[in-house]
Amino acid sequence: MTEQLFVEHSLSRIGGTGFRVRVLDDALSTGNPPVAAIYGEPADDCLVRIHSRCVYSEVLGSVDCDCHDQLRQAKELILEEGAGVIVYLDQEGRGAGLLAKARGYVYSQENQADTFASYRALHLPDDSRDYASAADLLEGLGLTRLKLLTNNPEKMKALELRGIVVKRVASIVPVSEAAEAYLEAKRRRGHMIPTLDDH
Repeated sequence: MTEQLFVEHSLSRIGGTGFRVRVLDDALSTGNPPVAAIYGEPADDCLVRIHSRCVYSEVLGSVDCDCHDQLRQAKELILEEGAGVIVYLDQEGRGAGLLAKARGYVYSQENQADTFASYRALHLPDDSRDYASAADLLEGLGLTRLKLLTNNPEKMKALELRGIVVKRVASIVPVSEAAEAYLEAKRRRGHMIPTLDDH
């Protein structure tokens, strides 16, 4: 990893459990830079979630996906363990951006297509996210082994290519009927998504 600069400070949280925030100071970054929410004193084998922004679920309350509930679950599990990290990436719409995501929604609703088919119809890549900055933040915390809360094998591969040893922890949350259709589309494209009935 090349030398990175960080801006770090503390934040208070309802319930009294505070945490630190570390923002990557990267001149090459476009949009909002990556940020790590650091709970407790994370060390090797701690729980980590790499999460991409989802305005629709996290701000507007949409239940068409499981993003909001995955983020909530990650915070709860990390607080239970006493230490861990959430890396939050400004990669809306699987990296395509909010406008492309909105256009994908329009196409999906007009053509009864899943979001992957919609992106292809709009000549967009299925997933253009990049996890190098997440690896930068985790390496900056001295982490070489971690438990990654994810169903996405690409996140695991990206960290492993940087020499970080990853143990996957499946992210299983209750979802709406609309979100289940979305998850089924992701399963068909290689995401390791179990169902609640599997456990």
